[in-house]
Amino acid sequence: MLPSQNPEHPANDVPAGGALDDLIARARRLRDDLNAARLGESADGAEHGIRHAVWALAAHRLEDVGEQLDQLRSIRAPDGRARLGMRIGSAEWNLLTDGAVWSEELFSIFGRPVQEGPLTLDQLPSFLPPEDQPKLTAAVTGCLVDGRPMDCEFRITRADGSQRTVQMAGEPVLDDRGGTVAMWAMIRDVSEVRRSSVAPGGGGEQDGDELRAQHGLARAGHGLAIGLEDSALAPWLGSPEPGRADGLPGSLELAARYLPARPGAPMSGKWYDVLELPDGACLLSVGDLSGRGPAAAAGAATTLGAIRGIGLTGSEPGGLLGHLNELLDRGVHPVLAGALCCRYEPEGRLLRWAQAGHPAPLLCRNGTGWALPRPAGPLLGAVTGVAYEQRADRLEPGDVLVLHTDGLFSDIPPGGRSGHGGDGRLIELAPRLGAASSALEALRVLVDACGERGREDDACVLVARVRG
Repeated sequence: MLPSQNPEHPANDVPAGGALDDLIARARRLRDDLNAARLGESADGAEHGIRHAVWALAAHRLEDVGEQLDQLRSIRAPDGRARLGMRIGSAEWNLLTDGAVWSEELFSIFGRPVQEGPLTLDQLPSFLPPEDQPKLTAAVTGCLVDGRPMDCEFRITRADGSQRTVQMAGEPVLDDRGGTVAMWAMIRDVSEVRRSSVAPGGGGEQDGDELRAQHGLARAGHGLAIGLEDSALAPWLGSPEPGRADGLPGSLELAARYLPARPGAPMSGKWYDVLELPDGACLLSVGDLSGRGPAAAAGAATTLGAIRGIGLTGSEPGGLLGHLNELLDRGVHPVLAGALCCRYEPEGRLLRWAQAGHPAPLLCRNGTGWALPRPAGPLLGAVTGVAYEQRADRLEPGDVLVLHTDGLFSDIPPGGRSGHGGDGRLIELAPRLGAASSALEALRVLVDACGERGREDDACVLVARVRG
């Protein structure tokens, strides 16, 4: 997940009143249609194990989407605007000057007067209990030295003696040569959430059962990702039905892969997905939910269900991410997520896309490659009431587009180029990717270069090739 290039954003135009009610009604109709289709397929005896898991996952997630949209309606103020909460703050630490910049919200979370100034990275551990300090130190070191995104949870002790539990998600800020010059982070106060999860009568056992059920579905999805490694479709889809215009000029040939971390590493909340829309367009998405383990995997499946549900309403990528941001920010369990969402229209070969703190797509054309300029967009769940800018690019026959999460390469070498401008090692593969005879062959080039075994981090990659 990457910080936004432009922190200033206009207010997000989240639908109020009738528009939001219509979105809820559409989500519920979609759920009913899906259930009817699932029953029809079952009656015909055509359902098997993999398709059953996908049907169950989609139905479960659409149910969540309807409930979350209903929750979004219930939390709106009388004037139709979302109520703002002060649960998250941002910070940037400059390694060249040892300076720090904090938002007002972060001072409030730490209970620190603004006039005392922000804490430097050297001072920050002293506000943690001794047993939590190694966790923060390891996360910051991995971010600054290895160039890895950080995501950790720890307690802080405020000046009045009270303790708060916070979640910190950060990214290295790189210069043009790939050197780390600063660290950018968002810190969310999750104290109330953590207390409610262990309070008597707080539904801990029930929540645990639901989480285990969600984990089973998420594992099924990732199992499909691994088992269908030679498929031309994302793991959440079945095989293409006969008669579809998959081979027409201008359409996309697709291949994708989930690259797991080394054995024993906890599963992350990364995903990739492809969804054919009713109007003939195609919705592509990749993303990374903060955290690791069963909760992150289940959250990624829920987020993916929301993307599909909102996408089927006809929402453009920028608006889709805006709605998704509100859902994640207002959920019972606050999370942060980076995401890239693209809508491709075969007629005209038009790609419209938006991003939320995520690496830009790599475009390979005529033997060269470059990362598309990123439209502004903060991490999902980070800031309420923002708009996600959208970009449009015209693709050409033979173009190869690579969508990927963080962690595609297991390390960032000293002096290596990464960040907003794209990873230099990925860009160097552009001639081979563009020369590949199929999307699957291009995917194999990527997997061979990135490594599939002994990886430090898992990753998702989706390759789209424009048919001529």
